[in-house]
Amino acid sequence: MVLLEELEPVVEACSQLKREIGCDFVGLALQNESGLDVRWHFAIGNLNDKYKRITVRFGKGIAGKVIMTGSPMMIEDFPNGIQGKPTEHPIMLAEKLISSYASPIFLSGASKGVLFIGERSKRSFNEMEQQQVRKTALLLEEILKVRLAL
Repeated sequence: MVLLEELEPVVEACSQLKREIGCDFVGLALQNESGLDVRWHFAIGNLNDKYKRITVRFGKGIAGKVIMTGSPMMIEDFPNGIQGKPTEHPIMLAEKLISSYASPIFLSGASKGVLFIGERSKRSFNEMEQQQVRKTALLLEEILKVRLAL
């Protein structure tokens, strides 16, 4: 697979989103080509490189749930009010995030990825910010279709 951090349009789109929303973290996770596991492939604003080693099962964690449902998901005060255990959300723990919003990325007609923004303080992402994430997710879908020849 092509390394996403080497794709300038991906870096540019995620950097612009981070600037526009003023969040601490932007990440991109994709479902593996074979199997159901989901892996974080790219991040901006990360505290460390732990995200590169995080793999979650389909339906688990933020990335796995968003891919499974094909619907966005917001967490406003992690770990309060979440379903399941905090350890089921390794990206939140690794990056010390309190708030997040994630939008699905559709490839070949199916939910196969997640565009994720996070904040290290309590925050609710408003409708305009959510729309900006969804708009960037659509842009990334087009970039990935071309670059990954889907």
